[in-house]
Amino acid sequence: MNIVVLGAGLVGRPMALDLARDPDLTVAVVDNRPEALATLAATDERIETVRADLSSARTVSGLATEYDLVLSAVPGHMGFRTLEAVIAAGTHVVDIAFSPEDPFALDERAKDQGVIAVVDCGVAPGMSNVLIGHAVQRLDRVDRVLIYVGGLPEVREWPFEYKAGFSPIDVIAEYVRPARFVENGQLTVRPALTDPELVDFPNIGTLEAFNTDGLRTLARTIDAPNLKEKTLRYPGHADKMLMLRETGFFDTEPVEIEGSAVRPIDLTAKLLFPKWKLEPGDVDITVVRVMVDGDAGGRRTRYTFELFDRYDEASGIHSMARTTGYTATVTARLLASGLYTAPGITPPEYLGRHDACVRFLLDGLEQRGVVYTQTVEHPSKVGRG
Repeated sequence: MNIVVLGAGLVGRPMALDLARDPDLTVAVVDNRPEALATLAATDERIETVRADLSSARTVSGLATEYDLVLSAVPGHMGFRTLEAVIAAGTHVVDIAFSPEDPFALDERAKDQGVIAVVDCGVAPGMSNVLIGHAVQRLDRVDRVLIYVGGLPEVREWPFEYKAGFSPIDVIAEYVRPARFVENGQLTVRPALTDPELVDFPNIGTLEAFNTDGLRTLARTIDAPNLKEKTLRYPGHADKMLMLRETGFFDTEPVEIEGSAVRPIDLTAKLLFPKWKLEPGDVDITVVRVMVDGDAGGRRTRYTFELFDRYDEASGIHSMARTTGYTATVTARLLASGLYTAPGITPPEYLGRHDACVRFLLDGLEQRGVVYTQTVEHPSKVGRG
């Protein structure tokens, strides 16, 4: 199988390196930054590098026709039109570019083209959705789905105690985009960064959780009266981001400064991103907890899935890149195996409906050191709210 990775960034590069380990795959990477491509080519000569402007839908479609499968790792603001262009080319795609648009808007086009398009295929959304789909299949009724997820630096450095494991502009988008969740059977929208709570986790201690718009397709595909996703950071981070947002530092409308029009978000990005940059050798961690509550065989039941992952010192690959990118590369191998063949838009929870797909993904991730644990409880009371 010939595979092309769109993007050679923090996640795209590890994805390409992982795929290149497989002798049955021919791997190419496309990016418009010569330095990123040169670094990748110097790391693994088996990977073909192609310089191209991925902001052009025509370029993306033309590239996609030359390959059997596309892995899209472009920034979120480019994600939807990139996905649309790949589908138009008739090429199967695994997409980690978490764009704000509804991917189901492309469902009919994907089916017409016979394209399997696995979207939101990272860690969360991504593998969290797979595990939710897996748990839902085992419950007679689902009352609540709750997702906690965060990527953090192991060393807390003032003032932000944060480093970005993926595109920093996509991190800011998480803090700006309103958070959608389901509460008592109703779709509810609240500002991001709201409803902070403190939650304890093994290996790291107390973290802060707050609302972000990570529920995505689950709001449509999972029949439950209560569904919510929260992002994890070190305590105090949400207040700092809320202050910046409400003061206008994340605004996109230009303001005039001494005769020049400046977008506040551009200035903020210029100042923040160097402080958020995850440098080579910086140790980061990824924390995930997914809880699915309901009834099974007349008993109250809770499925809990957890992940604690750390920077891999041997390979020098950061945890967020591993947990996100390897979900996508193992999914690519899943499609190559023929275990899943349904054309159309496939959110990861659809894969979770098939035990063979779940096992394939969990085994593939474990082989790469990314290990999810599962516990099943039957408490007398499991939250319905």
